[in-house]
Amino acid sequence: MKKTASLLGIAVLGGVLTLGGYKVFLEKPQVVIERAVQPVQKIVNANYNATDAKMLRSPTNFTEAAEKTVHAVVHVKNTAIKTQTNPYADLFYGRGSGTRKYEQIGTGSGVVISADGYIVTNNHVIDNATELEITLNNQKKYKAELIGTDPENDIALLKVNADEELAYIPFANSDAIQIGEWVLAVGNPYNLTSTVTAGIVSAKGRDLKGNSNVESFIQTDAAVNPGNSGGALVNTRGELVGINTAITSKTGSFIGYSFAVPSNIAKKVIEDLIEFGSVQEVVLGISYLPAKDNSINGVEISDLTNNSEAYVAGLRKGDIITNVNNVKISMFSDLLGQLKAKRPGDFVSVTVKRDGATLSKKVKLSIKDRFNSVNYGLELRDLTRSEKKVLGISFGVKITKDPGRENKESSIKGFIITRINNKKVVNASQVAKFLDVKKRYRVKIEMLNLKGKLVEFYIQ
Repeated sequence: MKKTASLLGIAVLGGVLTLGGYKVFLEKPQVVIERAVQPVQKIVNANYNATDAKMLRSPTNFTEAAEKTVHAVVHVKNTAIKTQTNPYADLFYGRGSGTRKYEQIGTGSGVVISADGYIVTNNHVIDNATELEITLNNQKKYKAELIGTDPENDIALLKVNADEELAYIPFANSDAIQIGEWVLAVGNPYNLTSTVTAGIVSAKGRDLKGNSNVESFIQTDAAVNPGNSGGALVNTRGELVGINTAITSKTGSFIGYSFAVPSNIAKKVIEDLIEFGSVQEVVLGISYLPAKDNSINGVEISDLTNNSEAYVAGLRKGDIITNVNNVKISMFSDLLGQLKAKRPGDFVSVTVKRDGATLSKKVKLSIKDRFNSVNYGLELRDLTRSEKKVLGISFGVKITKDPGRENKESSIKGFIITRINNKKVVNASQVAKFLDVKKRYRVKIEMLNLKGKLVEFYIQ
């Protein structure tokens, strides 16, 4: 036992001597210096209280934004009465025997935008509804009135008469949001109460392929699922930057990207619906092409409408539009996004490239009076008062272009559409949209030809 202890002592002593020798003769001394670095304070202009220290310390803390918004996002229930017909029952038991009516329920989300009960949602959420009901986050339910819709931008405006002031979300300037900025999607997916998901802005001015309309969506990777349509896309300050509208999916559920109508467009649509009952669309007075010069991102002016405000302001064929109101224009969806947020009579500052020079022109926007049917390639406009007087009619829509048959006997350019399916036609915008909706039945169109004679066409 003593022999074992002696050997252990010798081993420990040898280890200590070896370590001491290494420290004294071989190891080079290391010097560690602690350095305090004073960060440079970056100053930015913001529309929130810059003294909110918690927000500045935690830019990715979404608790405050979520708290401000969940109570202002509602559940929207759409009840539609549908009719189903069984032709075999009609055949064996008499006409009308196979017809039954039933309720179809649809759901989505909505955003309260004022304390007195105005709510914005998607048009497709409430389309064909016979009854609308909204449920607040506290489970209170109210019947909703439909104020107006804009199918082209997929926006609808509802109104409830609540017994209290409602929590609401203020609008932000969607032009100011940046790619990479954090955003929250607030909605009611799968009939749940208000649910919050987070992501970043992936792209702006996004145009969805396969859609007959040119759009200008905000693209985000915040998870959006069935029931989120019509919900809020908000920034980290709890301000509304978009209305969640669509997802790209092969399954019907979220797989990576969602799309929102920018708040600037939604706000303008809502104000038009309240003031005019319909959307006042504007035009710059140009035709366009993608810029031919690959070194320049922008939209090239391929033609100008005769005596348009754009021509009067000094824009010319071949100019490449690169900015509108200091917002970069890379493609037509960027330009469209700016125009959709403006009103007739507004002025915009348009920056163009011309022969290597950069020019800035101030252009007055005109109300849009020509509408295109993509399916049939027709350009349409409302009749003027003088045209109605000459023709002796009080309604009708004029075909101003028929590109597929120009200068041919079969051309219907100049014809006046008076009725569709025996219903009077009064609005060029609605006719264009009607023609672009795929129908499974024959459509009867009555027109006055160039000689004023009534002719009938059938399309399917």
